[in-house]
Amino acid sequence: MAKKTESYQEAVDKLRLIVNEIENGNLDVDLLSEKVREATRLIKLCKEKLYKVDEEVKKVLEELDA
Repeated sequence: MAKKTESYQEAVDKLRLIVNEIENGNLDVDLLSEKVREATRLIKLCKEKLYKVDEEVKKVLEELDA
C-alpha cells in the first residue's frame, strides 16, 4: 500500500520536531543520521510543494492579464 504524502503543514511540523530534538539534545546520536535523512526528504517535499503552488499562482495571474 502506498504511503500518503504529507501535506506541507505536516512536513513543516515534522521538521520542527526534528530540529527541536537536535537543538535540545533529546536525540540519540545513533538516530542522528536517520533524522537528518528524514529532514532532507521533508525539505525536498516542501520545496516541491512551494514550487508547484508558485507555478499555479503565476498561471492564474497570467490568466487575469489575458
